[in-house]
Amino acid sequence: QVHLVESGGRLVQAGDSLRLSCAAPGSPSSFYVMGWFRQRPGKEREFVAAVWGPGGSTWYEASVKGRFTISRVSTENTMSLQMNSLISQDTAVYYCAAATSSRSASVVSESSRYEYWGQGTQVTVSA
Repeated sequence: QVHLVESGGRLVQAGDSLRLSCAAPGSPSSFYVMGWFRQRPGKEREFVAAVWGPGGSTWYEASVKGRFTISRVSTENTMSLQMNSLISQDTAVYYCAAATSSRSASVVSESSRYEYWGQGTQVTVSA
């Protein structure tokens, strides 16, 4: 049974930094790709960032590129999202996602690429 657990979300001020973490305690699987998605108030869930493969390739949504950094420790199935220069539009529930397969008809920015999801952690950025 794979269970993803996010942590680190809280209330911060605009311009602050925050680090989110995702872990899969006791997971029997090794993840090929891990990603972060978010759901802003009144919006659909959207892609934020992903990291995949043995080389740790990364991809970011345009509005977070240069401000957010995704990283992972493959041997531990853990992942982090360092978020700098936060703005009010970053306010959302952030979800960790993961997949074991290296092959998929979906790209890393699509939610259908992922097999497992966490429950989410709330990030609130006050202006």
